[in-house]
This record gives sequence, structure tokens and C-alpha cells, in this order.
Amino acid sequence: MTAASTTRSLAPRSGITGKPWWPWLKRGATLVFFGLVTWLLVEQARAIAWDEVFAALRAYRPALLLGALGLALASFCLYSCFDLLGRHYTGHTLRTSTVMLVTFISYVFNLNLGSLVGGVAFRYRLYSRLKLDTATITRVLTLSMLTNWTGYLLLGGLVFAFATPELPPHWKMGSGGLQVLGFGLLAGAAAYLLLCALSRQRSFSLRGHALELPSGRLALLQVAMGAANWLIMSGLMFLLLQQKVAFPTVAGVLLVAAVAGVVAHVPAGLGVLEAVFVALLSHQIPTHQLLAALVAYRVIYYLVPLVIATAAYLVTEARARSLAGGGAQSPAA
Repeated sequence: MTAASTTRSLAPRSGITGKPWWPWLKRGATLVFFGLVTWLLVEQARAIAWDEVFAALRAYRPALLLGALGLALASFCLYSCFDLLGRHYTGHTLRTSTVMLVTFISYVFNLNLGSLVGGVAFRYRLYSRLKLDTATITRVLTLSMLTNWTGYLLLGGLVFAFATPELPPHWKMGSGGLQVLGFGLLAGAAAYLLLCALSRQRSFSLRGHALELPSGRLALLQVAMGAANWLIMSGLMFLLLQQKVAFPTVAGVLLVAAVAGVVAHVPAGLGVLEAVFVALLSHQIPTHQLLAALVAYRVIYYLVPLVIATAAYLVTEARARSLAGGGAQSPAA
């Protein structure tokens, strides 16, 4: 996906989490979970005809792969603008190119390493290097998260309610249940827009930080940009599946996989993305073709950007140390 993220409270916890045995129990449960995931992946891998998967990858036309790279580039450019909304919202004066670079690096590491490492830790580190205070960084981060997930609500609501994906036979949730979920998601997006446009109380407190509601216009731009990014990601997957599955279905499955990856807390959604697509689409397209598309998707949307973001981060850190050593100020507008 990915392409999305949430933050956790860093405040000390009380109650059961204060018990000396709780951390060990939590670590044990985590190890058991990852052990089960690993076992399931190995079992699934044994049943896959990998020669057919690699043959399907080799069959991709160069023009199709170039189109997929173009969509990935469009998605990263759009997402990198999310924090520009935060700049407008907070009034800080970092340059446009600097903000977009920080957002790009954070987003890529968020995709590959999870929200706490990428979406949260990298933003705080990079922005603090650029002399933004913690309160401002928190507001930028919060607005960016809202942009991503309110866009998700809008696109997911439209897809599930009005272009309901075809579910596998005997699936527990039928089309009717999916439509109800879609209308619920639309209601959530509408509630956010109405709150920003009409609420008389404009300021709230979150973890000790004062947050102000964005204006109605800014909220509308948030929802539109977030939905557009999810739409582009869906288009990338649709292209790699060579249009063999209806676009609303591909979009719906990608949206389900994104939430499954967040809930599972697996870095890069490893195995989760593949499991959801195989479970929901294997009745429409051969498994080896599905896996070939997913391998290509991971390379184009995860691994290639990770190489670029890592290089950009190392350069950024080197420049920050140089500036700190020379007593210079970080770049601003």
C-alpha cells in the first residue's frame, strides 16, 4: 500500500501493563504470532508453482512496467504533498522541497517498517533536525494521518457501497454487508467534513498537545488528496493484474488488505497483502498470476522506493551533522 498510519501513546501505562510478567507474556505472544505467520507462509509457499510465477513476471511488457512505475511515482509525489497541508495548517516556514523530502522518506519507511518507525519516528527525527518544535511536528503528523485515512473512508465507502466487489463463494460477509460497511465509511468521511466546516469548538487536546480543527476547505482538500492517492495505488495494482479483474474489485481488495496490514502490525504487511489478495481473488484469476502481480507491486512500490529513501535519508543526516558542526541554520523558506 500501504500506501497509511496511526500513532501510539508514549505515556507510561498502568494496571496490568505494570505487572513484571506482562512484558514477557507480550513478547511470548508476539513470537507465537510471528511463528504462526511464518509457518503459514511456508506452507503456502510449498503449494505455489513458482516456475509459473516467474514465467508470469517475465511475460510483463516493458510498456506496462513503465506505466506501473509512472503510477508509483505519481502516488509518492501526491503523498509527499500531504505535509504541505500541514505546513499551511501550522504556518511553519520550511521549504516545499524540504517538506516533500521528509514526507517521502517517512512514507517509504512507514510502508516497509511500520507506522511507529516510519510515519512517526522518522518525521519527529527529521523535522526536529530542521528546528521544528514537538507541538508543530505533532500537528503536521496528525493532519497527514487524517488526510490518508479520511481519503480511505471516502474511496472505501464509494467502492463498497456503489461498486461492491465480487466476493468469493460462501464468503462470510455478503455483498449486502459490504454495502452497509461502505455507507458507514461514507458517513465517517462526511462527519469529518461537517465537523471541520461547522463545529464551533475549534480546539481540542490530544496527549497534552493543543490541536485545532482545519477549515472546511482544507478538510475537503485532505479527503480529496487522500482518496486520490488510494485510487492511484489501486490503479497500479489493476495495471499489474493486466486488467483481468474489475477495477472496483481490485480497489476494494487493496483497501481491505491495507487495514489487515495495520491490524496485524506486520512490517510492510509481509504476507498479509498476498494472503488477502489470494483469498479474495483466486476464484477470478490463477494464483500464480496473482502472486506475480504482487511481487511486481512490492518491487515497484516498496523496494525501489526504499533504496531511494535510504540514500536520501543518509544524505539528509550527513548534511544535518555538517550544518550542526558549522553552527548553520537548517534550511527554511
